[in-house]
Amino acid sequence: MIAGTATIEGHVTGDLVVILGTARLAPTAVVDGDVVTVGGNATVESGARVNGDLVLVAGQLTAPPEFRPGGEQVVLGPLPVTNGLRALVPWVTDGLLLGRPLVPSLPWMWALVAILFGIYLAIVLVFDRAVHACTETLAVRPLSAFAAGLLVLMLLLPVSLLLAVTVAGIAVIPLLYCAVFLAGLVGKVSVLCSLGARLLRPSDPDSRAQLARSFVLGFVVVTAVYMVPILGFVTWATLGALGLGASALAIAAALRRENPRPEPAAVPMPPPMPAAVPADAGAAVAAPAAPGQPVAPAGDASICPRATFLNRAGAFVLDLALVGLTYALLGIDDDTPGRFLLLLLAYRVVFWTWKGTTVGGIIAQTRVVRVDGTAVRFADALVRGLSSVFSFAVLGLGCLWMLRDQESQTWHDRIAGTYVVRVPRTWPLP
Repeated sequence: MIAGTATIEGHVTGDLVVILGTARLAPTAVVDGDVVTVGGNATVESGARVNGDLVLVAGQLTAPPEFRPGGEQVVLGPLPVTNGLRALVPWVTDGLLLGRPLVPSLPWMWALVAILFGIYLAIVLVFDRAVHACTETLAVRPLSAFAAGLLVLMLLLPVSLLLAVTVAGIAVIPLLYCAVFLAGLVGKVSVLCSLGARLLRPSDPDSRAQLARSFVLGFVVVTAVYMVPILGFVTWATLGALGLGASALAIAAALRRENPRPEPAAVPMPPPMPAAVPADAGAAVAAPAAPGQPVAPAGDASICPRATFLNRAGAFVLDLALVGLTYALLGIDDDTPGRFLLLLLAYRVVFWTWKGTTVGGIIAQTRVVRVDGTAVRFADALVRGLSSVFSFAVLGLGCLWMLRDQESQTWHDRIAGTYVVRVPRTWPLP
């Protein structure tokens, strides 16, 4: 039995094992095997019999002086952490298993709620400008904030592994996790403030006092929701991802303000129409460029027209077919799609770094460039490739995002800071 009380009043032919609970043997109890308790206590009443061993780990034994088990008796006293583990048992049974993070019947949980309230309120009062920035992001881009939060959580482990591989980056990993934790904390507070502001709209959004009032309202509502089974954990997970994403987008916006994007160079105008020449002059006149035909700028591909969804989808289908053919020719005997997806990801990252496009992109006349017009580096290509996995994983919403984006960027384009442009057929490869 786990996290419960086992009361034995009859005959047990096997062993009795209780973890984080209590074993009680009544006077009529007979256990043929062993009695083992881990992180709990055992009570043996007068007349009870244990024919095997009696083992208590991190617990206490209550038994009459004449009690003797049939085998050995081993009792390891309670450890300092044991009482804490036993205190968590009601939360596991009445909270975690029911899908709610807050169990109202546990006094220590209300003490924890009070501590969190004090920490959150201090963040509102001290870092009110950061909270304001996050609330503004939530008001304008709630869906992007939620997606960004999920993406940060998904990329946290791969980035940590990449840092660990470099050895020198191991020292950065604790700082990375601290930064994510603090960003999530500020974001969570901003979500509570946004919720409170929707319930009671403040007359002065920049007022610190009214921001604190919005926070208190949001905190009370969320605390009540946390006590509802299933809905409590769903709300907790959603608010966590939303807050982390809001902080990430607010930080990205602040970095863009400090490092503004350079103004793109003007697109060269097509040459003027030549003057009329008499037919008998015998002079050959070059035909002007056809109306609407894109003129290749001299160097900066970011000012080329953005590739359409059909352009990008066609290039991806061609790449998919090419990688699938290569996969079949290699004769990889694996029913799982993991190796194929890894090969596809490696192919795209290598070609983006090497040529700024893939084979399918060459055929579809598309190129991947950084937002400043420079060529894609390996780090950009790797981040873009990893984040594209997330764009596909959420039912392709990250890819479809370009249909409503002003710059025709997908989620992985925005994360990596890239554009996909359509170039003339004469555009040279790097």
